[in-house]
Amino acid sequence: QLQLMESGGGSVQAGGSLRLSCAASGFVSPIYCMGWFRQAPGKEREGVALIDSDDFTSYADSVKGRFTISKDNAKNTLYLQMNSLKPEDTAMYYCAAPRYYGRGCRTTYRAYDYNSWGQGTQVTVSS
Repeated sequence: QLQLMESGGGSVQAGGSLRLSCAASGFVSPIYCMGWFRQAPGKEREGVALIDSDDFTSYADSVKGRFTISKDNAKNTLYLQMNSLKPEDTAMYYCAAPRYYGRGCRTTYRAYDYNSWGQGTQVTVSS
């Protein structure tokens, strides 16, 4: 069973940067599709950044130009580089993999389409 574990969260001031990591284990085939989601208190979980089997990346409008998603297949690790952080970026951040994450997979911004989740890492941005 695929297991995901996030790290790298913390508290920063507005304008600062953080790099989140998500280590994957327990899989039997390469992981081609993954995503980063976040959830603030009282709000629904929302997709932030996605990467698919062609290494095509997409971003929510709220983070476009500030966040970068990438993955290191050799290390089985997904990253999210977050720059120019804003107080509204404060949330618990989760990495996730869709039900099918093999070659030819596709990603969506719907949390429902993902069935493997990490435990989350907290990001707090102060003004």
